[in-house]
Amino acid sequence: MKINDIDGEIVKDNETYLLKDNTDLSNLVVSSTTLHPGKSTRGHRHAGQEEVYMIMSGSGRMELDEKELLIKEGEMILIHDGVFHRVHNTGSVDLYMVCIFEGSRNH
Repeated sequence: MKINDIDGEIVKDNETYLLKDNTDLSNLVVSSTTLHPGKSTRGHRHAGQEEVYMIMSGSGRMELDEKELLIKEGEMILIHDGVFHRVHNTGSVDLYMVCIFEGSRNH
């Protein structure tokens, strides 16, 4: 597996983003999102599930509950259980991120 292509099943592919989940592991899902310029994820929170987001390329802004962070290539964001999170691509190129979470997709 290469970090720029995690393989796996396409979950969504539309004008906003390409989302893929690799479920080869028993307890963790490795997910990738290619978020297109000027677009945003819909935002969500999950009870009982933490996540790790790794920004592989591009830049943007991330909402974490009431906080906003500027994000860019090479950064890692830890998302605690139950925290609302949403990503905005404020750049002119695709924002590519890899996310790891335990269990099945509940969002």
